[in-house]
Amino acid sequence: VQLVESGGGLVQPGGSLRLSCAASESIATINHMAWFRQAPGKQREFVARITSDGSINHADSVRGRFTISRDNAKNTVYLQMNDLTLEDTAVYYCNAIAIRPVEVGKKTFSYWGQGTQVTVSS
Repeated sequence: VQLVESGGGLVQPGGSLRLSCAASESIATINHMAWFRQAPGKQREFVARITSDGSINHADSVRGRFTISRDNAKNTVYLQMNDLTLEDTAVYYCNAIAIRPVEVGKKTFSYWGQGTQVTVSS
């Protein structure tokens, strides 16, 4: 699975952005789609996740401000980010987790996009 993020950019505090993650295959067959972010000098952290059955969860730091959603027809996952703060500045990465049958049993595959930069600055 190839993932391509877009929608990042420079925004003022309190502003909004919508990130997109386009997958190279049907996301209906992918178990989890998620957003992570990595700020300079910090570890990559979880932001939000949506599963194939529509279950959603968001990190405490973004709950109420960010919303993850998916459009299966477009094979795209979105992250709507509102009320952005300086602390939201990071490279945002899309992640896909697919559990697929292999010769014996199942195997978990993890895929990452190249990331898109979000900079919140006045």
